[in-house]
Amino acid sequence: MSESVAAHKLAVADLTWPEAGERAAAGAILAVPVGATEQHGPHLPLSTDTDIAVALSARLAALRPDVLVAPAIPYGSSGEHAGFPGTLSIGQAALTLLIVELCRSATDTFDRILLVSGHGGNLEPLCEACALLRTESRDVRVYMPRYQGDPHAGRSETSIQLALGRGRVRIERAVVGDTRPLPEILPLLRAGGVRAVSANGVLGDPAGAGADEGAALLAQLTTDLHDRTRHWWPVASRERTGI
Repeated sequence: MSESVAAHKLAVADLTWPEAGERAAAGAILAVPVGATEQHGPHLPLSTDTDIAVALSARLAALRPDVLVAPAIPYGSSGEHAGFPGTLSIGQAALTLLIVELCRSATDTFDRILLVSGHGGNLEPLCEACALLRTESRDVRVYMPRYQGDPHAGRSETSIQLALGRGRVRIERAVVGDTRPLPEILPLLRAGGVRAVSANGVLGDPAGAGADEGAALLAQLTTDLHDRTRHWWPVASRERTGI
């Protein structure tokens, strides 16, 4: 399946408004990929976090026919990556407000909203927005993928991007970054951002990354996401037959 979510049955943006209404009436869940536009070392694209969020949302929709995927939000809270050309951050307050207003609008149509974030820096504002929305009786959930591996632009993210398409990775430019454990460098990151510990923007080492490893990571995360949604929203009979 294409990670672009081009199939009409998956992407809400490809539907007409009556079709969107029909899907909503049948109980569709709206998955919103929330990413970032930020540096990922000299070898990965600025879209890496958004790419991962879109890929997971698309794979979930392939497993659950009651899931529709919204257009991705490509900007997040990425202030820790300031100083690297190309990083575009809207900050925590703006992201919280964006999510609150988007989900208020989305729940006019869809009863269930799933926020799939590919960037760890988005977690706090997404959780804050979700908490507010749930006080308004809106069924909004947040999923943040977690896996063992380098914190940023290392072997794990490089492998995932290779699995999504080798053309996404400038593998010849891949270099080792700061490989110290995250708890050790966290005070420096909080005080001065990634620039304070890694001149090339990498936290980890992309050496050894491979498409097979990335595919296995994507499969693991997709299974986890699917299990979470089944816990939050048990599978209805219509999911088994499609809606």
